[in-house]
This record gives sequence, C-alpha cells and structure tokens, in this order.
Amino acid sequence: MISDRRAPHQQPYGTAYEQMLEKVRYEGAYPTREKAEEAVRLVLAGLGRQLTGDERVDLAARLPLEAARVLTAQIPDTQQLTGWAFVKDLAARTGASLATTRWDTGSVFSAVAAHAGPELITRILHQLPTGYALLFGRAELTPAA
Repeated sequence: MISDRRAPHQQPYGTAYEQMLEKVRYEGAYPTREKAEEAVRLVLAGLGRQLTGDERVDLAARLPLEAARVLTAQIPDTQQLTGWAFVKDLAARTGASLATTRWDTGSVFSAVAAHAGPELITRILHQLPTGYALLFGRAELTPAA
C-alpha cells in the first residue's frame, strides 16, 4: 500500500562538513552546532554573492559538498562590497549586531581558509575589494604610493 504521508527526509551531513561545523563551533565559541551552522550558512551565502569566476569554482571544489552548495546557490551581485560593507550587509540581513556578524564572519572564514589553502585564499583576496584580508585573519597590505 502506498502511503501519501511523507516522512521528513533529513539526510545526514558528510564527515567533512561535520568537521567544518565543529571547527567553526570551536573557533567561534558557539554554544551549539546549530548556531555554528547558522553562521556557516549566512557567511557562505554572503561570500557566494561576492565571489565569481575561477576562484568561486575552485573554492566550491575544495569545500565540503554541503558548504559548496550554499556558496554556489547564490547569484553573484553586480556590485562587490568592501569587507566592512560585507559585514554590514550580513548584519542587516539577519538583524544581528555588527560585532556579532564580524565574529561570525571571521569564524567561518577561518574554516574556509583551512579548506581552501593559502594560495587560493590569496587569489580570492586579489579578486575581492579591500577589507576581506582582515576577515580571513590576514594583514591588509597596500602598495606604497
């Protein structure tokens, strides 16, 4: 007999994504895994709206599948935001404070950098406007005039 009742389908996450969430939870000092995942989804969606081209494709290939889906589900914005404007945009979308959103961004970007590796993060930072290096935990170096 075919039943019309639909059981909730919840697919377990892959090990790599679970490890990413645990890294974010630990580094961000989040009280629960759900809070860490909320931060991951928010920040990766925001990054997906900013990142284009080969860097976007290469980053998605290095992230766990679940994280890559969040990143690539976003249509890139036509106007890129500076690092600070990125944080302000995420805060406005969630209603969170700027300090909390900055913390979330740094925690997630730390995990993203671990998956991406230094060479890809350097390429990403060259593509994005100023202000993202600090969010990735790097110094923001500018050429001398």
